[in-house]
This record gives sequence, structure tokens and C-alpha cells, in this order.
Amino acid sequence: MAATRTFSIIKPDATRRNLTGAVTKMLEEAGLRVVASKRIQMSREQAEGFYAVHSERPFFGDLVDFMISGPVVVQVLEGEDAVKRNRDVMGATNPSDADEGTIRKAYAESIEANSVHGSDSDENAKIEIDFFFKPEEIVG
Repeated sequence: MAATRTFSIIKPDATRRNLTGAVTKMLEEAGLRVVASKRIQMSREQAEGFYAVHSERPFFGDLVDFMISGPVVVQVLEGEDAVKRNRDVMGATNPSDADEGTIRKAYAESIEANSVHGSDSDENAKIEIDFFFKPEEIVG
């Protein structure tokens, strides 16, 4: 299988606790390579745009508030079957359901503050990558 790309966010709960390196290490150990990365303070407009798919859900406002509460690290990851590989290493959304050895089992504080986001499909990975990165920022 050829290498593909996916998108990842290290969320404010993890950056606040200085876990960027630890999370990135777990991603790399899972066979993913960081081909673009930047630490940003997401604006309200960015967060609302990125999570627009959830705009009608009751948790939307809290999600946006959380994502702008501190810096995040947005990354493009590359590897064989990158979306699946990333989702496997992230673990279940609810950290109490996550398997041992996953990022969320190790670092998530709660179902809301679950340390990482990852694309759920190749199609969404492209959309999410394009939302935060220009092609010239991705150096494989």
C-alpha cells in the first residue's frame, strides 16, 4: 500500500501540559512521519469553520471555546494507511474506552479534553490539511 496523508491536532489540554513531544513520539513510533507541523492559537473563526460540520450539535459552542482556549499543534502525517494508523494510535474518543498504549488512554483528561484530533477518512484528511496548510508548507 502506498503512503497516504492524514491530519492531526494536538489539542489545548495536551499543549498546556507540555505533551507535544510525547504525543508526536507516539505518532512516529506508530509509523507516521510528520511532514508539516505548526503551533498556532486558533481563532474563533477558524475553530467555527473547522468544526462547522458540528454547528447544529449541542456541544458545538463548548468545543469551539475549548479549541481556542490555548495553543494547538496542527500536523500533516504521512505513512502507510495514515488515517487508520493515526486513529488506531489515538484510541477511542472516550479515554475510558481507549486501549492501553494509545494517546488518549495515556494523556486525555476527559471525553472533551481528549488531547488529539485525527481525520476520519482520506477525503476529510485532504479537506482538513487544506484548511490549515498551504502546499508549500508540507515538506515530505
